Amino acid sequence: MKEKSAKTLYEKEGTRRALELDNRGAIRFDEEGRLDPVILQSYSRNGFFIFEGVIKGEELQDIEQDLADLLDHAPVTKGAKVDHKGRPSFNASCQLEQINWVKPLSDAVGGSTKNHGRHPVKMYEPVPQADAPDFVLQYINGSLQFSEACLRLYGHPQLLAIAEAINGEDFTPFNEGLWIKYPRLGGSVAWHQDGVTHWDKPDLDENTHGFNFMAQLYGCNAGNEVWVVPGSHRLGKIDIKARFEEAGSERLHDAVPLICNPGDVVICNRQILHGSFANTSSDFRVTINFGFHRRQSVLNVPSKEPANPDAVY
Repeated sequence: MKEKSAKTLYEKEGTRRALELDNRGAIRFDEEGRLDPVILQSYSRNGFFIFEGVIKGEELQDIEQDLADLLDHAPVTKGAKVDHKGRPSFNASCQLEQINWVKPLSDAVGGSTKNHGRHPVKMYEPVPQADAPDFVLQYINGSLQFSEACLRLYGHPQLLAIAEAINGEDFTPFNEGLWIKYPRLGGSVAWHQDGVTHWDKPDLDENTHGFNFMAQLYGCNAGNEVWVVPGSHRLGKIDIKARFEEAGSERLHDAVPLICNPGDVVICNRQILHGSFANTSSDFRVTINFGFHRRQSVLNVPSKEPANPDAVY
């Protein structure tokens, strides 16, 4: 089967499996403000849940406007301090670059020792068009300092109530950023599990390494979004190379894509096996990403996460 046909079939079957799961719907609380236990059970079982229609109307427009302004003031290319009009880029005064750049349709970390080797197998890299740029922006780290709209979303009372329901009232934030997958240019992120600090701890459980909220600005589909293996957050540290060998490629048989409309917010366990393919589709994907930990998972625990965003994803 030709590569394009095989990819189309894989995406179609993955979408079918994703929509058959019981893990999407509106945010629901009981009369005492507690998250619906049905949602908690589904999240525990699958490792992710899609909250539909969380961001609407003006709030969605505010984020889109902030994003447009950021991209208009983004460095003209990797390492630059000016934007496409010669103005100082939005990150020009930052000590760290705060931006992750990738070569179009490439896998920058798969099969390498970056991120403590948590991306052990390289993804397939399609050939970009001849006029593609040398690098494309893929991730903006520390986005709250650049976008008031993202900062407001970070403080969304219902999302914070969900964080409390998962991690307990003594929870802590740990990361925020903007994922940008340009059509026919966005690079892949090799299969991995987040978290590097607790895999060998005796008290490891399914929520030890926290979770990410993933708010979708324009929606997402099998061609441009993250894929996950449902339930894998309960399996401890996974032998990802063995999974590749079993599947015969990076298209893991039991994986599903996150299928979302604009304004949906995914809660995704950081221990779940997940990754994303190069975006060869015509669809632009922007994900506002921010996560939370249990306090006990970070208290007196030295961070092993790299500070340089070029090494993170």
